[in-house]
Amino acid sequence: MPEVIFNGPAGRIEGRYHHSRKANSPIALVLHPHPQFGGTMNNPVTYTLFQDFVARGFSVLRFNFRGVGRSQGAFDSGIGELSDAASALDWLQSQNADASQCWIGGFSFGAWIAMQVLMRRPEVEGFISVAPPANMYDFTFLAPCPSSGLIVNGSADQVAPAGDVQKLVDRLKTQKGITIEHQVIEGANHFFDTHVEALAKVTGAYLDKRLAGQPTR
Repeated sequence: MPEVIFNGPAGRIEGRYHHSRKANSPIALVLHPHPQFGGTMNNPVTYTLFQDFVARGFSVLRFNFRGVGRSQGAFDSGIGELSDAASALDWLQSQNADASQCWIGGFSFGAWIAMQVLMRRPEVEGFISVAPPANMYDFTFLAPCPSSGLIVNGSADQVAPAGDVQKLVDRLKTQKGITIEHQVIEGANHFFDTHVEALAKVTGAYLDKRLAGQPTR
């Protein structure tokens, strides 16, 4: 898949991009975990999300936040990373002006940033949030959450404990006009070690339902 370099607020941003050959294909942006704890666009969970979208005909971009890999700049505690994500979405949309849908996905820190992008960009109509760190970051900005989506976490996650994720899900499910599906993968830790295939099945099945226009629970 082609390497791409595009301009961001702190300089060049490095990404990997898959362009669908289908006309008017949907687009998706995928965000990686915390840059200061080894998170990159090549993280196995991030790559799994990327491939889930690719397999369903999306044009998909994943990229390194500032200061990671060949992306310029330095870690900015989420503020700059949100700007990076907005620039990445701008670039993705510039390559796909006739996209039929726009989605976003993120893992851990990337899930927190992804949900902030969701709040700021009304064209994003679906999301997949993997192991959102609801115990570490404030998600109260999702008031209300503007789009339906999937939240997935592992039952053995000690970084973003299942109980905290459940509280976030419960709060979002009280909102009208959207549907939040929640899946817990038994035995999976925060990084889904030995459970990446199970994660791919869950996220892939959700995308299949949404793309087919079937109701989610």
